[in-house]
Amino acid sequence: MRTSGEARRDRLARSRLYVVTGARTGPEDLRDFLEAVLEAGTDIVQLREKDAEAGDLLRWGEVFRGAAERHGALFVVNDRPDVAVALEADGVHVGQNDIPPEVTRRLVGPDLINGLSTHNQEQLQAASPCADYVCVGPVHSTPTKPGRPAVGLDLVRAAAGRERRPWFAIGGIDPRTLPDVVEHGARRVVVVRAVTESADPGKAVRTLLAGLPGP
Repeated sequence: MRTSGEARRDRLARSRLYVVTGARTGPEDLRDFLEAVLEAGTDIVQLREKDAEAGDLLRWGEVFRGAAERHGALFVVNDRPDVAVALEADGVHVGQNDIPPEVTRRLVGPDLINGLSTHNQEQLQAASPCADYVCVGPVHSTPTKPGRPAVGLDLVRAAAGRERRPWFAIGGIDPRTLPDVVEHGARRVVVVRAVTESADPGKAVRTLLAGLPGP
């Protein structure tokens, strides 16, 4: 039985750390990585492979879904509502130039979580009510978003002051930059390289969680 939208949104509200990763170097590496980060306390994992075909996403996504279910975490698919539905994932995340959240909601139904990226205060203010959560950033420049200028901490402060749904700071966040992000009001963060490029992903997750306010 699929998890209800209410249960997913309750889990989202309690989330603090969101890890985005690709398919890694192979099946065993992917399984080991997901087990390590979820065991350490990651709340949400996202499969992000921009140029992959649907068949590959489905194969990798099965690994994500199984790991997330074992650890009581959420599994989100980047950009592809069709793949999210096929996998019975917990949600889908879209950017400003992807399918709008209003359309995504019609495609995935009421029970899947919708996430939306925002990059300035105008986008944040205009974020669709169909989005269950928003991300704000990139706070710092990052190679995972080439060509996307850093927005700095002002957008974090703005989100802390006005956003009532769950929101996550994203972009160049690691143990060194996390304190400033928290000081400006972030209670949830999305990370990529700070965990995916770590020699000990589980330890990296625990370090980040230790620097975030409690749930």
